[in-house]
Amino acid sequence: MAALPIQIDRTSPVPLYHQLAEQLTAAVTDGVLRPGDPFENEIAMSDRLSLSRPTVRRAISELVNKGLLVRRRGIGTTVANQMVHRKAELTSLYDDLEREGRTPRTEVLSLNCAAHDDRAAEALGLPPGTPLVAIVRLRYAGDLPLAIMRNWLPPAMDDLTQEQLTTEGLYAVLRARGIRPTVARQRIGARNASAEERRTLHMSKAEPLVTMTRSAYDADGSAVEFGDHCYRADQYSVEVIVSDR
Repeated sequence: MAALPIQIDRTSPVPLYHQLAEQLTAAVTDGVLRPGDPFENEIAMSDRLSLSRPTVRRAISELVNKGLLVRRRGIGTTVANQMVHRKAELTSLYDDLEREGRTPRTEVLSLNCAAHDDRAAEALGLPPGTPLVAIVRLRYAGDLPLAIMRNWLPPAMDDLTQEQLTTEGLYAVLRARGIRPTVARQRIGARNASAEERRTLHMSKAEPLVTMTRSAYDADGSAVEFGDHCYRADQYSVEVIVSDR
């Protein structure tokens, strides 16, 4: 296992553990370290970089908490074996694919600025019958169709265009308008694909879908989007890091 080139600036006001964590994170997200690769142990890294073990341990723990590294008893620390790395912070699939170097591409299947969906209205904290912005997109990873993404937005977003949704991720579009999702409630599940979903995602009848519903909120607690997505299970997984500490 080759040692990663790490530069620590001891004159910087940035904490040493954070400098180290940022460079280690970049090594994983940029593909220098691949899923399943062994990770340099805490003692060796501490000695090599002349950093204290608590400093190195804190930096490595940040990557574990982000889901980028996994600690396994008897094996040591390895890069998480995920198809799409999911960081702890709230991100969109577009961001995750871009970070993984998988070239996200979006096809907007429909955009309805006066849709009615009572389940989505309730999730957005709006009265039944409120006209919503309803979007259906097909997200590719390179040339591979990966996910069908259905989203509903409040009526104030009724000037969205297909061009915006094609060239950027939804959260980037929201952030450009000063809307920043900061917390979300998600539910992950699985189900069989419909005939239409199988055709769209190029799946066989036996292949299942991973599903996710998400209600996202801004810092004031106002709902900003409701999503109901389905993913090819052979290309997408959710890994949760748990600890007894």
